[in-house]
Amino acid sequence: MPLSQAKPAFLVLADGTIYQGFAFGASGTAMGEVVFNTGMSGYQEVLTDPSYCGQLIVFTYPELGNTGVNPEDEESDRPQIKAAIARNICQRPSNWRSVQSLPDYLKQYNIPGIYGIDTRALTRKIRSTGAMNGILSTELLDTEELLRRVQSAPSMAGLNLVKEVTAKAPYQWSETTPEAWEFAASAEDTAAPPLKVVAVDFGVKRNILKRLASYGCQVTVIPASTPPEEILSLDPDGIFLSNGPGDPSAVQEGIATVKVLQESQKPIFGICMGHQILGLSLGAETFKLKFGHRGLNQPCGLDRQVEITSQNHGFAVTAESLGDDVEITHFNLNDKTVAGLRHKTLPFFSVQYHPEASPGPHDADYLFKQFVQLMRDHKK
Repeated sequence: MPLSQAKPAFLVLADGTIYQGFAFGASGTAMGEVVFNTGMSGYQEVLTDPSYCGQLIVFTYPELGNTGVNPEDEESDRPQIKAAIARNICQRPSNWRSVQSLPDYLKQYNIPGIYGIDTRALTRKIRSTGAMNGILSTELLDTEELLRRVQSAPSMAGLNLVKEVTAKAPYQWSETTPEAWEFAASAEDTAAPPLKVVAVDFGVKRNILKRLASYGCQVTVIPASTPPEEILSLDPDGIFLSNGPGDPSAVQEGIATVKVLQESQKPIFGICMGHQILGLSLGAETFKLKFGHRGLNQPCGLDRQVEITSQNHGFAVTAESLGDDVEITHFNLNDKTVAGLRHKTLPFFSVQYHPEASPGPHDADYLFKQFVQLMRDHKK
């Protein structure tokens, strides 16, 4: 679409900063926390990741939409973001898997977007000032009114958004990742009797479930509000705690549930919010990061071993709050925040990052195998 025909749009931050650009996607107004993602690929996985519920996403990669969208790359049943913010938008995608353009996809789900702004300047501002609320509108162009609205919006700190994305009812998951991904699952993993895994859904990504199924797990996904007694009645070999949006310390029901589940001493594996929930249930504390970790190239490790990881989170476990019975297995090497932990005597472990790599590197896929081995050992 020629810029002469594009409709104007505004992005107003809570500190009064105004960005004027052009509208794409749906018409409307969206408000939430403004964060940035540094990934150079995988925009559809980002759009559909439930962990982004309640947020306006700045894509630092300057070209968005070149490969369109397709059903296979969705991490949930719809886009979860509040709005998309980009430098340039491709209106005519070119890819053999594409079934729809990005603007049409967002329009279908009533999600507005803005392009044509300096996303580098916006990203630098968030890095220096910190993630903050913003409001994007393609219909209300009164910036003073937009500022008034956004300054009255609640902070992400203290928000429990899990109830907006968790499953409405239990369901079974059996789909695996494509054959090219199977390099990490051995014949023993896939030929052994299936291990029963109950996945507590705080906002789970589909590719996590696919990786568990690829390792021979029989996965039952349950709503986050499921009582611990009901979870244990399913007689799982292991319990998985998923990723999810919002402030983990506000998910009090989930924390209480995991405390009870620990009494069974069944293996527990947590990813992202699941990692934070596990830490909180073990008596630790969490805090809000200045601008979070969102991208595909976050280095994590310990003892001279480094993994390049995919991450998406705005909170972290406070290292000093961990008890003597818990050890740190990974740090984020950019800022030395806790990126992994495990219990010293019980089969509980978790990571802040996404080993399912959707999108992202495959360095950490071994963690699924580690979970499988813990379950086998526990059965013996």
